[in-house]
Order: sequence, then C-alpha cells, then structure tokens
Amino acid sequence: MMMRPSDSHAIRLIDANLTLTPPGETRWALDAYSNSVCHFSPSGKSDLLQVVSTLLIERYPKPLREQDTAAPMFPANALAPPVTYSMDEAIVLSPFIRPYYLEDPAHNAWLAGKRQNQAGSALDLLLGLNTAIHDEFEYAAREEYGTQSPAQTILRRAGTCRDFAWLMIESMRRWGIASRFVTGYLYSPNAQVRGAGATHAWCEAFLPDLGWIEFDPTNALAESSDLIRVAATRTPAEASPMKGAVLGEAAVQLDVHVSVEPA
Repeated sequence: MMMRPSDSHAIRLIDANLTLTPPGETRWALDAYSNSVCHFSPSGKSDLLQVVSTLLIERYPKPLREQDTAAPMFPANALAPPVTYSMDEAIVLSPFIRPYYLEDPAHNAWLAGKRQNQAGSALDLLLGLNTAIHDEFEYAAREEYGTQSPAQTILRRAGTCRDFAWLMIESMRRWGIASRFVTGYLYSPNAQVRGAGATHAWCEAFLPDLGWIEFDPTNALAESSDLIRVAATRTPAEASPMKGAVLGEAAVQLDVHVSVEPA
C-alpha cells in the first residue's frame, strides 16, 4: 500500500494512522523511488478487507511566480529552452526522459502544434501544455483498471486524471524533459474540481536548478497547495495505492473514498 506521504520541504507529516481489518502483520519499506510502502499480510481468513488511512499534514507550496507580478522566481538561464541537463543529472534522470511508448502519428501530430509559435521559457511551454490538456479533453471518471495510452486519449478526446497525467508525461519526454507520474490526494473545496473524492494523479517535470515541479493537467494546476503528493514513479502501473492478491474464490467489490478537509 502507498498511502503515506514522505516529509519534504513542501509537506510535513504531523500524524499518520493506518487501521486495517482484519488485523495482521505490517512491514514498512522504501521502494526504488524512495516512496513509503506498507506490506500487509492478514492473520487469517476474512470476507472483508478494510483500509482506513488518516493523515494530518502541513503543506508548503512553492509559488512559481512572485505575487502580484508575472516575473518568475527562477534564474532566467534555467528557463531557456531547449532543456539540457548536466552529465550527472542526465544519468539519474535517464529513466524519466526515455518515452515509454514508441512513436505514434496521432500523438506526434497533436504535440507538434503545442510548440508552434512558442517563444517563451521552458516553464511557459509546460504551463501551456498543462492548460491545453485541461481545455481540449473531456474529463470522464473510469473505474476500469489501467491507463490509456497517449494516442488513445487523443483519439477519444476524453480521459480521467491518470490518462491526462500520462499524456503530459509522455509528451514532455518527447521534448527531452524528465517527467514522472504522481499519485496522491486533492483538496477540493469546490465540488466542480475534477477528480475530487478519490485518489488523484498528476505529474512532475524536472527543470535544471528548479528541481521537480508539479503539474496537474486535469485541473490546470501548477505547484498548487491543493495537491498532496504521496508517491512518484516512472509509470502509472507502479503507482497503484494498493495492490495484492485474494486467495480463494470470491466475488470482489472495491469501494474507495477520499476526503480532504482543513484542520
């Protein structure tokens, strides 16, 4: 299970409580991406598995721009496209730069239009891509397992949060920008916010001197305090909040609910 955020300059974990039914053994570990993972083995047979994770956090978002001005808070040379990494950065980031899918005509044609007449910074380019996905595609929640390929999302003109995040990740990777998939929770005081009431997905891009920057193309958010990061991975399949096996014959029904409220 991946349900516990890691402490950072942006998130401080004040309290965390994980209640499991039936009881059993738990073991905590850090995965290959340094995400906090709980391994759980029930102690006996049960017709119910209930997982209740209660978190109290403090969130410290870093603004992309100075308040009351359009000026970015970063050195200008770090924002100039194309994005280039140092040798050491390139070695570490190489898995996040290499696209997961082979070249696709539909994806290539759609992405080519996003760079036309683009004379701004690398950050402006990514903010434009973030907004374009939000504006051009219809949000449609989907209970089925798995994530659409970028080409499927483009052809269907619709998807859910994990589909939009995956489309932006694969698009940024084709521009040579390291990017990764993020799972977590969304504070949504406005009921109209896409993805409210469930686990949420977005993405991060790595820019030189700036580090990992959050983009949520589902809601056109960037470095928002409403995004509560739990884990980051190379692919969506690695970011499942819970996975495992049921031993024996059973009809399985899964219900998920997420509530985020100010303390």
